[in-house]
Amino acid sequence: MKFDIRYASHPEDAKQYDTATQRRHFLVEQVFVPGEIRLTYSHQDRLIFGGIVPTIKALVLESGKELGTEYFLERRELGVINIGGPGLLVVDGTRYELAKSEGCYVGMGARDIRFESLSPSEPAKFYLASAPAHQSYPTIKISQSQANPKKLGSSETSNERTIYQYVHPAVCKSCQLVMGMTVLAKGSVWNTMPCHTHERRMEVYLYFDMAPDARVFHFHGAPSETRHLVVANEQAVISPSWSIHSGVGTGAYTFIWAMAGENQTFDDMDFVKPEDLR
Repeated sequence: MKFDIRYASHPEDAKQYDTATQRRHFLVEQVFVPGEIRLTYSHQDRLIFGGIVPTIKALVLESGKELGTEYFLERRELGVINIGGPGLLVVDGTRYELAKSEGCYVGMGARDIRFESLSPSEPAKFYLASAPAHQSYPTIKISQSQANPKKLGSSETSNERTIYQYVHPAVCKSCQLVMGMTVLAKGSVWNTMPCHTHERRMEVYLYFDMAPDARVFHFHGAPSETRHLVVANEQAVISPSWSIHSGVGTGAYTFIWAMAGENQTFDDMDFVKPEDLR
């Protein structure tokens, strides 16, 4: 299991970053590696996120010096969504079979967490997000049909999309983690525009289901000091609470969002008018 540590950035510092520095602080270029657990520990609300790609053998989620606990979920909760082939999540001996776009919430206190692929030639790609927790809630499997859907945008503004809320108060209980998937309608390329910030929580985007030569131009930074990152398939972007988070693609894409912070109210946003962006 490999950890990448990313420290928090102040907006006054971040506006000075050149392209290479922005990518080093906010972009995770390799999330999924066959046969490995790759995790990023962000000091933005101490969210951990990353990819798990089991091939021949099961991969076990363990603790380490980065957490300072006996086991990974001793003081944390976990959200998982599979974006690859069929896989198996085993939580303290209970098996949860997860096809593509199926997920699971795992409550604090679960000790033995294992990830397996049902076919090594078509491995599962488990994307996970974990936040500090204060209470244990039941582990639950969540299919896309069980997720809470919200339709936003329109074809006229090229941002028609469905937001599937997986880990959300409308679906299951969690301490602070909120997690879901946004699927754009055919022909739409914009996400989260008009954009917003939310000072009370941070967010991470994982872009996927992209063609090899497709790119998403992900806009971030303070509303008065916007920047952009060019993002390829299966790469992730860290968005601090003070930053906007919006993107436009050269082709089709889907993304998973995960948030941690003060509250779980999805609409708790500070909206930014397009005319106020700089």
